[in-house]
Amino acid sequence: MTQTAHTAVHHTVLLHEAVEALALHGARAHGVYLDGTFGRGGHSRLILSHLQEQGRLIAFDKDPQAIAAAQQISDPRFAIEHESFAQMRACLAARGLTQVDGVLLDLGISSPQVDQPERGFSFRADGPLDMRMDPTRGVSAAEWLNQASLESIEKVIRNYGEERYAFQIAKAIVAGRAVEPISSTLQLAQLVARAVKTREKGKDPATRSFQAIRIFINQELADLEAGLSQAFDLLAPGGRLAVISFHSLEDRIVKQFMAGLAKAEQPDRRLPLRAHELPQPKMRLLGRIMPSEAEVAANPRARSAVLRIAERIGEAA
Repeated sequence: MTQTAHTAVHHTVLLHEAVEALALHGARAHGVYLDGTFGRGGHSRLILSHLQEQGRLIAFDKDPQAIAAAQQISDPRFAIEHESFAQMRACLAARGLTQVDGVLLDLGISSPQVDQPERGFSFRADGPLDMRMDPTRGVSAAEWLNQASLESIEKVIRNYGEERYAFQIAKAIVAGRAVEPISSTLQLAQLVARAVKTREKGKDPATRSFQAIRIFINQELADLEAGLSQAFDLLAPGGRLAVISFHSLEDRIVKQFMAGLAKAEQPDRRLPLRAHELPQPKMRLLGRIMPSEAEVAANPRARSAVLRIAERIGEAA
């Protein structure tokens, strides 16, 4: 859900491509849609501009600041839920809804979060080591790092950051906290920098570790797996699922989820099945879109974005 700020203007990544992927035209403009990551509302506002009067858009976000921004939208077709999109099924059930016509997920962290040092997401400015997308719930990064075992820290940094020096970094964190509690982003970044032997060109040595800890603290990959499963279950036949990811771990999960549903299960060859009785694919892959060179030039944080689109297959009720 990366957005970048230039004089308070936020640039939503793949804005038009993602909304176009939902195919909001004809009868579909009267449907129910989900924006799983409201952020600052770039996608939501564009979706609303395409919806007819009977259409509905329900957005989700864990961040209280995003919820405050969403509450500025005065539109009877729009509603916001202060929840992870991993709770979409329960939230919709509470509204009496069991089916939607499209789901958009714009994953990861947003620039308003990165650019506020007090949120603790960035190593570029010193601030309290928090990293929670919802600071009102759960354990902060500082609380976890100061009590977790060396093995747990190493596992998180290796698995979620794909960091080759995970053991050395975990060891440095445990040694550092024995001297004084780790409480700031700069403190953690300095510990990581001392432990990383070689640096990737153009990348801060703390990048992978900060990503890993953030993903773990916010349970981002678990939420993604739950959200994808629920999105598919909720989609009406012909409904679209559009997902923007920003790093390989997310994109791999999305790609494998969509590909798995686009492939028909192989039946037991010993069973005498007619053609119409054979298992059919449940989704149709509609492609992958990357940001244009112009978008990356205007917003460098868009460079790693990947939009994947799929459509649920099935007969309309």
